[in-house]
Amino acid sequence: MNFFELVNKRQSDRGYIDKSVSRDDIKKIIECARVAPSACNSQPWTFVVVDDKDICEKIAKSVYDPLIGINKFALTAPVFIVIVAEKRNLTSGIGGIVKGVDYTSIDIGIASEHICLAATELGLGTCMMGWFKEKHIKEALNIPKGKEIKLVISLGYVQNEKNRKKVRKNINEILKFNSY
Repeated sequence: MNFFELVNKRQSDRGYIDKSVSRDDIKKIIECARVAPSACNSQPWTFVVVDDKDICEKIAKSVYDPLIGINKFALTAPVFIVIVAEKRNLTSGIGGIVKGVDYTSIDIGIASEHICLAATELGLGTCMMGWFKEKHIKEALNIPKGKEIKLVISLGYVQNEKNRKKVRKNINEILKFNSY
């Protein structure tokens, strides 16, 4: 598939079949995140891959909130990628302070989309989740207290391979040439 097909095929998948993902495929996916661009090449991330069933169950329970019914599909995910923010390099840190911009979150967003696109290319599904019980995940994965988890991405073979219609704003609403 070409890049434009890949971008249109990538979606947030919310349901997985009971099939493990090979570590070779996981390494290919993380390699795509590793080479993602970041502000001043700071690479402010660590990717903690969870593929152990018992630990996956703990992570799933940390992203699923039965009170509001969010992320229930995570209970079926065979793999999670927990993205931990790391210190930026000096140049990126100074630039962020001067500009008032959180470059770490931007950089992690770019790397996360590389993960999702690579997974799609390999026939896998993903869903980025920002709703989770950070303390529980940190305990389950031995992440130091001073670190911040920015995202959790579920990964696996999707239950329903049919792509949903993308509902987006019309291009004329979001595109301007040479002036706002």
